[in-house]
Amino acid sequence: MSDSNHSYRLASRPVGLPTRDAWDYVEGPIPQPGDGEVLVKVLYLSLDPAMRGWMNDMRSYVPPVGIGEVMRALGAGVVVQSNDPGFAPGDHVTGPTGIQEYAAVRGRELAKVDTSLAPLPVWISALGMPGLTAYFGLLDICSPKEGETVVVSGAAGAVGSVVGQIAKIKGCRVVGIAGGPEKCSYIVDELGFDAAVDYKNERLGPGLHNACPDRINVYFDNVGGETLDAALAQLARFARVSICGAISVYNATSPPPGPANYLSLLINHATMTGFVVFDYVQRYAEATAELASWYASGQLKSREDIVDGIETFPETLLMLFNGSNNGKLALKVADE
Repeated sequence: MSDSNHSYRLASRPVGLPTRDAWDYVEGPIPQPGDGEVLVKVLYLSLDPAMRGWMNDMRSYVPPVGIGEVMRALGAGVVVQSNDPGFAPGDHVTGPTGIQEYAAVRGRELAKVDTSLAPLPVWISALGMPGLTAYFGLLDICSPKEGETVVVSGAAGAVGSVVGQIAKIKGCRVVGIAGGPEKCSYIVDELGFDAAVDYKNERLGPGLHNACPDRINVYFDNVGGETLDAALAQLARFARVSICGAISVYNATSPPPGPANYLSLLINHATMTGFVVFDYVQRYAEATAELASWYASGQLKSREDIVDGIETFPETLLMLFNGSNNGKLALKVADE
């Protein structure tokens, strides 16, 4: 085990896209776990669009990361020391480690994972928080029915790709919105989506109209902005819209406008509901078991885009906002 710990700590609150000077890269001692805590050697870090919102000093579903604090992030690693009887050295776990090499985490905040079922990176991807987000945001918020048309934005990403696959498992017709021929081909040819709309190479309105001749029964939104507006314009009667994220406006330097087509909700007797996956913490085990069974049977696929080196964090995070990642974006911190 190393004798030092490297971490990224928030140095300032960025305006627009965060640059490297938003963080301090700090070397310090390895934290010592207190009562009920577990020392985790971090092997992989999950990079998620929500991290941009956590940097802002504003009201949200969690407090903002404080100036000088380790940047909040979910990680996956191996236990090296435990003061919690539920964990032992050698256990593989996921939880809120932050952007650092070693983390002392309360045992009740960690989940033990089975790397014989799936490689460790999959446990921060389709079998981790992105999978749980897709599961509850689609099944609980939207209750898709067999034969309905489900549209998901950010369809080649960590959450969107799982949403589409679950919808197919439930017998729906699935249309994904993604950027570029490679991503559109991936969701159709590899994940089994029925159609794709390439927002980089076609207009969203006509694209959705052509892909959804019977209109949209369920829309799962990861993007916001004009993508949400285009989907609202194509809603079917009694449609359900799940608001998961709005990555298109996370780096806006002024308040973004609201959806112009919101009256479609009234006209079509539709509902639009926002949610946060943490609302479902008591049901994580239930969802993980079902996701794992789909993964084991081959019905659910997971793709990770893994970049080596914790030192690359500031630049790698930006891949989420320029769309250059393919699948779940993660950092490899260390070998086991």
